[in-house]
Amino acid sequence: MDFKALLEVFNHSFTLFVIFPAMIGFGIYMTCRLRCVQISELKASFACLTKKNNDGEGNISRFEAISTVLAGNFGTGNISGMAVAIATGGPGALVWMWIMAFLGAVIQYASCLLGVLYRHKTKDNEYVGGPMYYLRDGLKYNFLAALFAIFTIFGAITVGNFAQINSVILPLGKMGFDPLYCSLAVGAIVGVVILGGITRIANFASYVVPFKAILYLGTAIIIIASYYEQILPAFKLMFQYAFNSSSVVGGVMGFSMLKAITTGFDRGLFATDAGTGIVPILQASARSENPVVDGISTLIAPLMVMVVCTATGLVLILTGAWQEPGLQSTNMVTHAFSVGLKTPIGGYIVIIALILFAYTTILAWAYCGEKALGYLIGAKKARVFRFLYIALIPVGSLVHVDLIWILADIAITFMLATNLIGVIKLSSLVIDSSRKFQQENSQIQSSIQSS
Repeated sequence: MDFKALLEVFNHSFTLFVIFPAMIGFGIYMTCRLRCVQISELKASFACLTKKNNDGEGNISRFEAISTVLAGNFGTGNISGMAVAIATGGPGALVWMWIMAFLGAVIQYASCLLGVLYRHKTKDNEYVGGPMYYLRDGLKYNFLAALFAIFTIFGAITVGNFAQINSVILPLGKMGFDPLYCSLAVGAIVGVVILGGITRIANFASYVVPFKAILYLGTAIIIIASYYEQILPAFKLMFQYAFNSSSVVGGVMGFSMLKAITTGFDRGLFATDAGTGIVPILQASARSENPVVDGISTLIAPLMVMVVCTATGLVLILTGAWQEPGLQSTNMVTHAFSVGLKTPIGGYIVIIALILFAYTTILAWAYCGEKALGYLIGAKKARVFRFLYIALIPVGSLVHVDLIWILADIAITFMLATNLIGVIKLSSLVIDSSRKFQQENSQIQSSIQSS
């Protein structure tokens, strides 16, 4: 067994026997204790996008913070990742992605609440937070805090850098562009924004994120609508693959179902980042009046990401691209959109969207990687990470696509496992803070109505 195959076996085993039961068990527990906050507070989460918050301490507005979160979430995982998911785990992987995103949303809520609650203000008047701070200050788990920071740096390089640039280079290379020159150009453009810090990243993301989401999702909806008669059979196919038990032997679930579970959870984590811990790092800079509101404001992110992922998955299934031999990663999606629109323009739209998706994700992860390194060696010394990160972009264009996705998955699952320890241990604080906020909010509403 070669090194790549060994890594893949390890990652799938770790997901199946550690991540899957932990997410299911703790996700259901927190959903019940927080009274299904993913749904009950979804309207309030939408309101946070439009409400201007100039009160509270922080460096950026909540809208800019959410835009930065979505900049990290709306990456190649929504496009290339869906092709990898369906090619590896079948259409059923999408169903397990929904389950992961729903349960991951409540863990993300708890993480963001804790991230703001335990955030710090640096000498440069910048707010920093994330799992490393509540692991250290909330639980005194100094080693785990440092370990999470190391995993985040590894994740920034593999997930936020290599996977993004590699997914962009694949279709560009097929069009005849030189991968190295393309990656150098992307690195130069990334540097312009990264070197400006979180304020420039957030400001840029607040303009680009809505545009790229509308461009890509609008095109996908047009294609899906043209196959309207096949939509219900496509959903039926997803559930058949997700819970396929035709190959049950000796009471053990069939291999296809296990593959759908592990792939769905891996791709769901990659696409949404829910529970991995990068969202509280990004959210820590937002102006905040109450940590609970910051947790609520991020609930919309996994939902929006899953809408985009579902649209991509449906296009792949409806057009039959997922069964086309020889298509890999981004090339499968460009083919599906070209077939769906019956014109090569569909593929070009995917490439444009992909470049924007990858670009903003690279920016968001660069910030997270720098803050993780800053936790370990200090904020001033950690600024060198910006230059290292930019220099590594061309490397991602040269590494084999399969190895990149495996390394990215391992980074994500390790981040999630470490963050889960902190969230589980501090779950009572999250529940108490949430209940107290809800009671105070109810009393305010009652006073307004009575007056």
